[in-house]
Order: sequence, then structure tokens, then C-alpha cells
Amino acid sequence: MSYGTVLRVAEGSLAEELGLVPGDKIVLVNDQPLRDIIDLSFAMAEEEIDLLVEHADGEQEMFSFDKDVDEELGAEFTSAVFDGIRSCANHCLFCFVDQVAPDMRESLYVKDDDYRLSFLYGNFITMTNMGERDFQRIAAYHLSPLFVSVHTTDMELRAKMLGTPRAAELMKQFDRLDEAGTEYHAQIVLCPGLNDGSNLDKTIEDMMKRRPNALSLAIVPVGLTQFREGCYPLTPFDKEGAAQVVEQVGKWQKKSRAKSGENFVYLADEFYLMAGLPLPEEEAYDGFPQLDNGIGLARSFISDWREAQAEIETAGYDEPLSVEIVCGVSIAPVFQKLIDELSVKNLTVRLRPVENRWFGPSVTVSGLLTGADILSSLSEAEPDAAVVVVPRCALRSGENVFLDDMTLTTFAEKAGREVRTALSGGELFRLLTHWNDAPKGETEERAYMWQSNAAYTRLEEI
Repeated sequence: MSYGTVLRVAEGSLAEELGLVPGDKIVLVNDQPLRDIIDLSFAMAEEEIDLLVEHADGEQEMFSFDKDVDEELGAEFTSAVFDGIRSCANHCLFCFVDQVAPDMRESLYVKDDDYRLSFLYGNFITMTNMGERDFQRIAAYHLSPLFVSVHTTDMELRAKMLGTPRAAELMKQFDRLDEAGTEYHAQIVLCPGLNDGSNLDKTIEDMMKRRPNALSLAIVPVGLTQFREGCYPLTPFDKEGAAQVVEQVGKWQKKSRAKSGENFVYLADEFYLMAGLPLPEEEAYDGFPQLDNGIGLARSFISDWREAQAEIETAGYDEPLSVEIVCGVSIAPVFQKLIDELSVKNLTVRLRPVENRWFGPSVTVSGLLTGADILSSLSEAEPDAAVVVVPRCALRSGENVFLDDMTLTTFAEKAGREVRTALSGGELFRLLTHWNDAPKGETEERAYMWQSNAAYTRLEEI
């Protein structure tokens, strides 16, 4: 039987009133088994609750109580799914997990392909492992939007790229989602020589025809590391190739905006940065529907910096402060331009773009930097660079740990400097201009909690 393990209990919550503590396991709600926090949230929408809990010592206890229909339990869980995350059974020609260095932490080798995580947290899924009951549940629970990896609408090519004949069922699966009124964001991992060129044109056109259920289409370049032994031969985009993609997609964006007022299809920042082209203005991203996918992240960072710059007074420092900012190679020109404009009394800022030696120099984003690579780069720094800012996106989500399992504390000890983290442009601006007053930027352990919509009512078990 599956159950949810409590990680934290919110102060003043129903869970606290019941006396629940970390380690307790939620087993049943009104005799209903729980597959995930979605089931739990819908079950807790009832006003009369019988909650079966198993404590750490194995003893089970039933709590029976009345509650408001929209009152949440107020517990956070160690996992969003209680019956195990669905893993990916595909053999994608471009899979990044297959290119991870050996002997790294186990979680880096996990391939999730779970529609529940797609709905809850925006994880992209291929839908190749979904069956009839899954589509029925999506429709019954109104799980929308989902995030779907399309890659191509040529079904023969998609089956080849994903390494499974199930991949050729995508269009029929989209039909099911459309019938249920489910909306979805889509993405393409663009691989030179496979799904680019005329194939990309066809995919964009086909996905545009699926509006309004299709909300957006993101295009990201294939990521290639130095650990590609035995993998399908792929080449990365170069400056010329990236520029061609920008031009090609720009024509579709222009056509879409003329028809609907939105671009619909968006390119990852890397295309513009690789091509040496200016980033689109904020309006071109139409509210950043796929920001977590790296679409418009640089432009959002700039806008956030500018907003903070307009709001925050910069009085300067009484004593000299030297700050070194760590970032990936690709975003460095964007950061440098902002830093060059910064004028604060007694503040010296240096930018340190770090080459990714762990995954290979073709991996240039800040989020895939390791503690070891950053330390190696900092060892070459000038002595007067007293404090360091590292990108929080390089830390494991919810924890102060780099990809190579180095903790932020260990990193700071080895660096021999004060270390802070920053994520957004506004946060970095505040940190640089008010170092002594800025929050430390510590992260918390990952927790899972989903608030149900009060309009939802209990549905029959699927």
C-alpha cells in the first residue's frame, strides 16, 4: 500500500492540531488509498474526514474530524507521489541523463516520465508510458496544463528519436487531451540533422493548429556532454546554425503574432547567445509561459535587475567591498553589461565565467556548474576578491548541494571566503548594493505540497 510520509507540519495548521509530526505516514483518507498528493488533496476536500495515520513506531491511529471544505491538511511530504515515480522507458537519441558522468549521485541517473509531476511541477513528459486509466484520470481530475516533450510531429521520426514505437501515438494522445479540455505546453529538443530544417517547420505548424489547447511551444538546443560513449552521433549548434534557427523561428513568430497577438513559439536563450544576437524584448515572451525551461530566463533576469535598480537606493559602502560573481560562460555577456553600468561607492565587482570541465566545454549554462569547477576557477582569482556570489540554480533544488555533491558549506570552507547565492536579477542587485543587509539566500529541504482548488469536489475512484 502506498502512503505519504510527512516531512514538515505547518504552524497553526490542521495537521498540527491533530498532532501529526515528521515521519508520520498518511495511509488512507475516508478508506481511500492514496497514490499521490493529488489523491490526498481531492480526498481532503470532504467535510467529514477519517484519516488513517501510521506513526514511526508502526502503530496506526484513526483521526475522525469535521473540517471546512476548503481547509487544507497543512502537511508537506517527502515525495509528491506515494506509489513511486514513473520512470522513463524510452531510449532517446539525445537523452542528457545518458551523458552524465559516472559515479555521481544516484538521483542524477533517474529518468522520470510521470504525468503527475508534469501537472504539479512542470516536468516534461513524453506520454509513452500512459494508458487509458491515466487519460481518464487526467480528464476526471481536470489535470491541466501538462508539459509535453514533442520534438517532432513526424511520427516515424519521433519513434526513432525516442527509441520506442509508442512515441508514434503522440497525435492520438493529443486528441485525447483536446477532447478532455486539457491544455498543454510543448517543447522540442532540437538536434541538428534530425528534427531541424523543414521538419521543424512542419512541427511548429502542426502544434499551432492545436491551439487553443496547445498554449506554447519551446525550442531548446540539444545538450551534449563529453560523456557520450555509445550514444547516437550528434553535433551541437554553432554560431551559424543558431542564427539560422533564430531566423527560421522568427518567421513563425511573426505569423503567429499577426494572427493571435502572441508568438506561441519561443526559443531558448542559448540560440540568441550562441548566435551573438540581441535577446528579444520582454513583450516578445508573452508573460514567459516556459521560464522554468530556460525560455526568456536572461531577459527576465535583466528586467528584474532593472526593476530593482529603479526601486532601491544605492548609498554605497563606508569600507571597500570586492565581490566576485560566478556564472556560466553563455550568460556572461549579459551579466557583464549590467555590471559595467553599476556604480556604487567602494564596490568592486568582477565577473568570473566558469568553463564546465565536468560535463565538457559545450555545456555553458550556470545551472550545470559543479562545486569543483567553480573552486578550480576561483583559485585563479585575485586576492582582493573577498566575497563570492554563486548562482543558486547550480544547487540541487531545495538544498545547498552542488551537482557533484559538494555542500555549500564545504565549498565556502575550501574557497576561504564568504559565499552567498543569488537567483534572480533583483536578488543579485540587492545583494551587490546592500551586502550587509541582504538575506543569506539559504535554501530549504525539498518538500511537496499541493493546495487543492476549493471548487473541486470528490470524484469517483478511477
